[in-house]
Amino acid sequence: MSHAKSHTALIWKVFAFLSLITIVEVILGIVKPEALNLTQILGTSILNWIFLILTIVKAYGIAWYFMHLKDEKTWFRRAIVWPVVFLIGVLAFFVLYEGDAIGEIAREWTKWSYN
Repeated sequence: MSHAKSHTALIWKVFAFLSLITIVEVILGIVKPEALNLTQILGTSILNWIFLILTIVKAYGIAWYFMHLKDEKTWFRRAIVWPVVFLIGVLAFFVLYEGDAIGEIAREWTKWSYN
């Protein structure tokens, strides 16, 4: 009985952790603080980087607890998690950086006239 109770408590703790991250993301998405939204780092705003990092943290938490990576050997966890985090980071960097470069090119070629 206590084994099931401990799992229930763990599930609620993980739920609270993931909910907290989601609430922070939603609040930041609604408020969009100027300091975070208008400051550019590596081709995108700090706010976008915060969203990306929080999403990776949530994905890692889901894999850690619900895909039972926590119970695996250290080398196996690293073999699964590190390449995924690296590839997501690289992909996000290229999508955000190149997307911004394409936006700069489009702004040069697109002139809107309101006369």
